[in-house]
Amino acid sequence: MPTPKPRNPRPNRQPAAEPADSNNLGIGERTRHARKEAGMTLAVLSRASGVSKAMLSQIEQNKANPTVAVLHKIATALNTTVGDLIDQPDPEPLFEVIRAGDPHHVWTSHQPCSGRSLSPLWMEKSLEFFDLSFPKAGELASKPHAAGTIELVTVMKGEVEVKSGGRVIKLLVGDSATYSADVEHHLRNTGRGEANVLLVVSYSSPE
Repeated sequence: MPTPKPRNPRPNRQPAAEPADSNNLGIGERTRHARKEAGMTLAVLSRASGVSKAMLSQIEQNKANPTVAVLHKIATALNTTVGDLIDQPDPEPLFEVIRAGDPHHVWTSHQPCSGRSLSPLWMEKSLEFFDLSFPKAGELASKPHAAGTIELVTVMKGEVEVKSGGRVIKLLVGDSATYSADVEHHLRNTGRGEANVLLVVSYSSPE
């Protein structure tokens, strides 16, 4: 009896696309429905979105997991949103109010200067916004902040001296200045009465 010859193994082929997981099932149906509602063929949608026809076909058959970037291209071409394609509502836009009497935003210092924070506390060390008041001769002297930090100040009342590094300038009501805050810097009331400023501190994002 002849020995049977082993069958040739099938070549190890890579799948055409990453299989879709259960969380993404339904994206294909919604994409196909949106495409047909827009009266587009796969070829037309491919040209409009910049996504290949083959990839679009795989997405519609739930054979591929499109990235958010790819879904954004498709959604834009179909005049819809990524949220509609994945059946998730778009996130609510940020809307946060800080009331004038909120005690959590009162800002005090050991220096002759006081005020309140006008920005959400969770933005600390990212972007900070202050309303500061200085008594006569009051001052806010600061050590260098993190590299790349800048400050923007606008004088609302009085006369204020701004110093950053070796540069000094005097500001009057309505004047604004932007300066490096990663060096020693200060704000000083040089007028005859109280001074008030709006101050924004923008911290450099880490690499």
